[in-house]
Amino acid sequence: MSRSTGVTNPCAAGCPTFSTSGVRRSGAHAEESYDEFNARFEKEFDGVQDVFELQRNLNNAFAYDIVPNTDVVRAALRAARRVHDFPTAVRIFEGLKAKVQNVTEYNEYLEETKEDREEMGVPLKEEMYPDE
Repeated sequence: MSRSTGVTNPCAAGCPTFSTSGVRRSGAHAEESYDEFNARFEKEFDGVQDVFELQRNLNNAFAYDIVPNTDVVRAALRAARRVHDFPTAVRIFEGLKAKVQNVTEYNEYLEETKEDREEMGVPLKEEMYPDE
């Protein structure tokens, strides 16, 4: 037999609850194609106005199991230039190097973005520190 305390729980039906375990939802981008992914991130980088936005968008782009195309890389470089963030511009290529499957693919990205890197004055880490 349970004892009634006379106190009712106002949230017994309908109040949000909190959990210590996270629930992963697929989100709005679950069925996004590669082209849609690239278009979305290119647009995101075109709208970047501060360093936080730039780094957040890079983290989000590199969190997926795909490598962004060179148009996204160029948009990220332009965003880094716009917010005057040289270290992040260099790290874009470090992120690419970690994401690609092999050195050949990385070299293709470097070749396709070479003019942009030279125009913006963004060296590669391996150019700045050749002994590492």
